Amino acid sequence: MIPLSFLLHLFLHVAVPLAVAWLFYREQWQRATLLMLAGLLIDLDHLAATPIVDPDRCSVGYHFLHSYWLSAVYVVLAIIPKTRLIGLGLVIHIVLDTLECLKQGNLNW
Repeated sequence: MIPLSFLLHLFLHVAVPLAVAWLFYREQWQRATLLMLAGLLIDLDHLAATPIVDPDRCSVGYHFLHSYWLSAVYVVLAIIPKTRLIGLGLVIHIVLDTLECLKQGNLNW
């Protein structure tokens, strides 16, 4: 059975980019939402882990695309106007994953 907190975490990965798009990019909220949701693609690195999904495992610092140095790259992408929406989606994703790790008490420093 999938824990309710994990389902909430997945929901937030969609709801937060949608809310950011609606609040700050209202005239193009659909495009902004899709570009930010592209940040979900960094979860492809879970395919290299066993098990692929472990609700108790902290992704940040464990999976390659969730590494600390790449998180800094995501922040830079969010600053550059041409890559801002993709960068925001990646930063939102990493922040949500970090919050989940902190809640579980297992952040991989």
